[in-house]
Amino acid sequence: MEKIKLKAPADKETLKKLKVGDRVLLSGIIYTARDAAHERMCREFEQTGKFPIDLENQMIYYAGPCPAKPGEVIGSCGPTTAGRMDAYTPLLLEHGLGAMIGKGARNAQVVEAIKKTGAVYFGATGGAGALIAESIRASEVVAYDDLGTEAIRRLEVVDFPVVVLMDAEGNDLYEIGQKEFCRI
Repeated sequence: MEKIKLKAPADKETLKKLKVGDRVLLSGIIYTARDAAHERMCREFEQTGKFPIDLENQMIYYAGPCPAKPGEVIGSCGPTTAGRMDAYTPLLLEHGLGAMIGKGARNAQVVEAIKKTGAVYFGATGGAGALIAESIRASEVVAYDDLGTEAIRRLEVVDFPVVVLMDAEGNDLYEIGQKEFCRI
């Protein structure tokens, strides 16, 4: 299967062309945010009507990178379980978030929000944080520095490997894979 090269961020029309199971290499800008950052973003939005970053068409990688060793851009940077962000995800999608990158299945509310907004959920390989870090060319904390590894970071990536786990139509690779397995 051929890998699709995609510039990040990507508009919804581009994302809608992706299909579940597509292997994608992302290049451009993505952001990291985990549960603590998601909780704070949503709480601040309720209080101020603003997020710390412009979410329009952006991609959030559910990761809390390890500190960089001397001479490195970033430490190991593997995905965390996406379900930890499910309570916050519909609000972010409603305000322009284009894609998420993580691992694991999503709840029904997130599936509906993905279909409603035309977003995409990508999967990154768990346990491959050191390998994934090789795709990261720059890292800068842009919000919530006090959260340490869970701060929001702006990453510049080149050929960052992901798979479409859920496309804009709500097709879910976890469900499809289980059905395929049960037929064997």
